Amino acid sequence: MKVGLQWAFSDAHLPTSQSNSQRQLSVSVSAEGEGSQAPLNLCFVLDRSGSMAGTPLKTVKDAAHKIIDRLTERDRISIIAFDHKAEVLVKNQLATDLAGIKRRIDGLRSGGGTSIDAGLKLGIAELAKEKDDYVSQLLLLTDGENEHGDNARAVKLADVATGYNLTVSTLGFGDHWNQDVLEQIADAGGGSLSYIQHAEEAIATFGRLFTRMQSVSLTNAFLNVELADGTRLADLKPVAQVAPETVELPIVQEGNQAMIRLGDLMKDQPRVILLNLYIPQLAAGAATVGKLQVTYDDPAIGLTGQTSESVPIEIAAMDDYSPKEDAGVQQNILALAKYRQTQIAEDKLKAGDRQGAVTMLQSAANTAIQMGDQNAATVLQENATQLQAGKELSEGDRKKTRIVSKTQLQ
Repeated sequence: MKVGLQWAFSDAHLPTSQSNSQRQLSVSVSAEGEGSQAPLNLCFVLDRSGSMAGTPLKTVKDAAHKIIDRLTERDRISIIAFDHKAEVLVKNQLATDLAGIKRRIDGLRSGGGTSIDAGLKLGIAELAKEKDDYVSQLLLLTDGENEHGDNARAVKLADVATGYNLTVSTLGFGDHWNQDVLEQIADAGGGSLSYIQHAEEAIATFGRLFTRMQSVSLTNAFLNVELADGTRLADLKPVAQVAPETVELPIVQEGNQAMIRLGDLMKDQPRVILLNLYIPQLAAGAATVGKLQVTYDDPAIGLTGQTSESVPIEIAAMDDYSPKEDAGVQQNILALAKYRQTQIAEDKLKAGDRQGAVTMLQSAANTAIQMGDQNAATVLQENATQLQAGKELSEGDRKKTRIVSKTQLQ
């Protein structure tokens, strides 16, 4: 297995007459080629608090059963149950006694409050016991607020998990979970945020997430960017991921070197990173303005710290400038704009600026239309219309807005 690395500028040409030119650089990174697939080391962290009583808990049990049936004897499974405290329901073990694991799941009973960080801490500890040569994935499901826990601690735990090469994804069930907290946990943990609005969606959502986990071939990936003299990253929010979901990414910079954590690399779904660059005045002709390289682990063959080939980033400076725009990069720019416009709308609504929120939601809807993302456009415009009519957005409306801002609905 190797790294597939491709890049493109928003405009591959720049004028020689300008002292400084801004360009967006889109970088697509995925796993490519043939090779054995590493087994999965999966941990479910399941909310069993009182609010999960009845249909929600039964539905989660059924969905978990479906995933258990898809595990192979090479895979590992662990399960944590939490309310206001957490316990190991199934210790980290090979997925051989599926009937016994299902019986433990069936024994779950609801009751108590909710402490997300208690469940997350125990899940990370259990998952980390057997992480070498595995693709390690934690899936946290909750339907409520973290009233017995500490939200900042939960986000910090997800960040710590990535240091152990563990990936944390979150699932919000129903309408009463905190989308800010679950998004922050998923972003910090290098995973995804999903929403189960109705119980009948649970099995399909679990299945989609499991398929994504199975497609992970390389892990612990970092994109290393070396910029030529005079070329620099923008000062404010210079890097974001735009696929498979939109995430504002932290970056470590030292001089003209920058390092961006990518995490898992999948075979069928590239990670697409958008960098905002400023390029100095150049003489006419082709110029190399930087280099890209990826470091990664290949758990299937037990190799760590692998390095891809270094790829030069080139742009053409022209005396008689004519633009050469890339349609794919323009789509990526729109995806990031949709996310940021929606975030601004949410901030304005929280601050009591209803009209400002309406304006930004309409802008985000128009951006979605430009992208061809009709599902997002419909959700965003309907919310704008409700606010303009003096109505309040439901919790379901707010959560669906957050999901469509980050990705395209399937």
